[in-house]
Amino acid sequence: MRRLDEFRIYYNHTIHPELLRMERKRLRLWLLLSVSTFVMIGILILGIYLHIPLFAHLLLISILVFYMSYLAYRIQVFRNNFKPNVINLLLDFIDDGPNFGTLKYETKGFISKQEFLASGIFATKAPEYQGEDQITGKIGELDFKLCELNVREFSRVRNRLDYVFRGVFLTSTFKHKMQGEIIILPVEFKQYLSRSIKAITRRGAFAIPEGIMEENFDEFFMTYATKGLNPTQVLTPDLQTGILDYRLRTGKKMYVSFINENISIAITEPKDLLEPSILKSNVSFELIREFFEDIYMLIHIVEEFDENN
Repeated sequence: MRRLDEFRIYYNHTIHPELLRMERKRLRLWLLLSVSTFVMIGILILGIYLHIPLFAHLLLISILVFYMSYLAYRIQVFRNNFKPNVINLLLDFIDDGPNFGTLKYETKGFISKQEFLASGIFATKAPEYQGEDQITGKIGELDFKLCELNVREFSRVRNRLDYVFRGVFLTSTFKHKMQGEIIILPVEFKQYLSRSIKAITRRGAFAIPEGIMEENFDEFFMTYATKGLNPTQVLTPDLQTGILDYRLRTGKKMYVSFINENISIAITEPKDLLEPSILKSNVSFELIREFFEDIYMLIHIVEEFDENN
């Protein structure tokens, strides 16, 4: 997969002009919204000052409310079009690589709850499960799909829903079945993953002692594997280094599982990615880069595994 500096060139030549085009739309909407708000307030004040009859006053308000509703619709159309436009340009960049098939994007598509739970990472019934922005495609011989997920469950101690996972989730299926499990969990979330760890150990996996994985990997990740599996043969030193570098650079927590023929990868993300703002400019390389890097990391793990297996 091409490096970030190549993506920067692509951004300048292809994505940035599209962002500028959508920025002009945003400014027009913002101007209309601002002027309409001031006009509505002015008419209300003027109506009260001039003692306009109630019927005429209500008629004016009804017209303004209708117009504001139309503006709200225009703003929603802008929001709905922004992310697909940007993501499709990102996918055009990614699937130009020789190891990639055509990548497809579905705004409302998402990975099923059954597939999410089959990852073996999260021990939950996931009573609230929401997803969007699914991307599907092929890397070498492996089909994959990824999407944004928001998974929550009822708290055991408080009357509320607690987050199980919020971020980007990928799943793929190997062509050759691997007998057993390897699961990587973030050390920082150990206290919240006690049920997951118990479920993993009940399935026969055990904690890999420190010193087996690459240097500093154990500081940020807990590794579990079933008997007979060497995690370093699946997660190569280069791949471990890539995962660790990504964790150190972004601060985002990552989960990885290899169960039989399935691979699942999850990256935490506290906010909705690529959601445009009406109040401020969306012309930002950093805004696009963050989403690109999340996808890059997920796909890179699958690509590395495909090349080494």
